[in-house]
Amino acid sequence: MAALGAPLRTLRALLRELRHAAGRSYRDSPAYRHVVAAFRAHRVTSEKLCRAQQELHFQAATYLCLLRSVREHEALHREYHGRGERSPQEVAGMVGFRLPQQPGGKG
Repeated sequence: MAALGAPLRTLRALLRELRHAAGRSYRDSPAYRHVVAAFRAHRVTSEKLCRAQQELHFQAATYLCLLRSVREHEALHREYHGRGERSPQEVAGMVGFRLPQQPGGKG
């Protein structure tokens, strides 16, 4: 895995993905409360140095990767999933062709 980057950037990206997953009421979700509480509990202060901060940051980055991947997979699935049988005109239009016109105006 690449470098983790700043924990605040990971937290913001993680909350953004939670907002995509849960909609406008993401702040009421248990996942939001858990993530924010975990980041607050593992921050470095002047009194202590949290040894588990890197572990939390790695877990958060992994969870962020999972949420992004699931969202992108669903978007690709919606776009390219088969919708059943298509007409020849629709298939020709998808690949950029036009079907020839029938003589006598039948097509």
